Amino acid sequence: MLAKNNCEKGRIGEKIAVRYLENRDFDIIALNYRTSFGEIDIIAKDKEYIVFIEVKFRNNLEYGYPREAVGKTKQKNIIKTAYSFISENNIQNMNFRFDVIEVCRDTVNYIENAFWDWN
Repeated sequence: MLAKNNCEKGRIGEKIAVRYLENRDFDIIALNYRTSFGEIDIIAKDKEYIVFIEVKFRNNLEYGYPREAVGKTKQKNIIKTAYSFISENNIQNMNFRFDVIEVCRDTVNYIENAFWDWN
């Protein structure tokens, strides 16, 4: 499954990630939630957690693992965007987690608690 451009790669990776999460009993809350700070690819509920998930897709590992593209700046923007989602939806008394799903070809690697809010 070779993707030709970044937009197409994103769509392919997100479809694979959603299928992966649904097969593990996650409830998908939102896809591609956007604010002025950035975007969160998938927001889901996993038992007692609201999970903010970044999806990274690569056709191959020529430029490294997909997770390596989620640097500190990207993480901070995801955290700010998550705070917007929490506030906008008046979510209280829930645990939160920031995960990454990396997809390389047909291999999915789920990284739970990939990063956190340092403040």
